Amino acid sequence: MRQIVASVREQVHPLRMRIVRHVVVDSTSERAFASLAAGEARHLDAHVAQAQTHGRGRRGARWHSPRGGGVWLSMVFLPPRPLPGAALTIAAGLAALDATRAVGCAQCRLKWPNDVVDARGAKLAGVLVETRGLDPRAPHYVVGVGIDATMVDFPAELTDERPVTSLALLGCDADPSKVESALLAALPRRVEEIETRPRGLAEDFLDALGLAGRRVVVDGSIGRLEALDLERGLRLAADDGGQRWIPLETTVSVREA
Repeated sequence: MRQIVASVREQVHPLRMRIVRHVVVDSTSERAFASLAAGEARHLDAHVAQAQTHGRGRRGARWHSPRGGGVWLSMVFLPPRPLPGAALTIAAGLAALDATRAVGCAQCRLKWPNDVVDARGAKLAGVLVETRGLDPRAPHYVVGVGIDATMVDFPAELTDERPVTSLALLGCDADPSKVESALLAALPRRVEEIETRPRGLAEDFLDALGLAGRRVVVDGSIGRLEALDLERGLRLAADDGGQRWIPLETTVSVREA
């Protein structure tokens, strides 16, 4: 059974968002979707938990979310019209990066598509963007973010899969409340930029990846990464002399060649 400790508290954030605080939940994103299903969700609701028993990452991966170990947060977005899925993922990844840099992790960067990693490539934070039964007339999205803060030990099942790290291990400010505040400010701002400064958002993303102008491998295609456009995708000057746009929605892997 998925454990839920039902000590729930609501508060109004200075940015006029509602924060729903849980003790232990299955997943903050599941709590967000439950509020949507009950018709109780509001735009920019943030569900925050001290611990998750079934935190999720991309492709069904489990996110280790011990009590007090980090920031486990999911935010509800109810925009007036549907948002491009890839653009929302880009915005959310940048917001997670913004939050880590705000507490002193200047060496952190993004790894495609939205993992925050340190200079060695160890994973510090991850993002999961979801929608269920999207109605174009009333779109809804849940953006889940997990940032490892105070943890210094990780389970073997995690470290066997890939290198992982935390704010504490990187010598950054690991106070979860400070990281949470930075994330609550960054998420709405970055998502708003999908509409207000799409070109700047795309440029920030390429800069955060450190791949602009570099020779890269995009799902098997090799060439120089020239640009990113939220609607058209990645512009690749291929080694065979051609130039092509690769849609973001179909791109699985982007790495330096």
